[in-house]
Amino acid sequence: MAHRVCPWWLGYLLVNPLRRLVQNPLTLLRPYVAEGMTVLEPGPGMGFFTLDLARLVGPSGRVVAVELQPKMLEALRRRAGRAGLAERLDLRLAHPDTLGVEDLAGEVDVVVAFAIVHELPSAARFFAEASAALRPGGRLLLGEPSGHVSAAELERELVAASDAGLLVAARPSVWRSHAAVLVKA
Repeated sequence: MAHRVCPWWLGYLLVNPLRRLVQNPLTLLRPYVAEGMTVLEPGPGMGFFTLDLARLVGPSGRVVAVELQPKMLEALRRRAGRAGLAERLDLRLAHPDTLGVEDLAGEVDVVVAFAIVHELPSAARFFAEASAALRPGGRLLLGEPSGHVSAAELERELVAASDAGLLVAARPSVWRSHAAVLVKA
């Protein structure tokens, strides 16, 4: 699903601990993620959100992280191992034109799509795959960086999400981002 993909080496900047001061993953994710859940995170990079997702789902949950770039995935694997969270993660290499999560149909409680949809060649295809993976009533947390994505582009993404059966339930405030919480009807 490559389009305008973030270079792998920028992953080191994205996991910078200083980022937590303005965009704390636990603060953002805790309202939507609970112990025992299955969470899908497309485009996790080196795992800024992933490790905290693994902590939130606890030992009985799992996080399926699907990444296009092998170097990002390997860095995430190392970070998860050092944090003692590797057993909660299902790390997968994405295909250029699909997430490859057909096996998750109807099993996912939450999809965390942060700063990823604008990098994909087809928002419609992404939302269709995410919707198929979500259980009824499941949620998708969408966050797009306001420096890369205009409000108009976000609205086009939300139309594609609606076409896939994902309805806007909330518009949370996220630092330097456009955000929405979508629910599968």
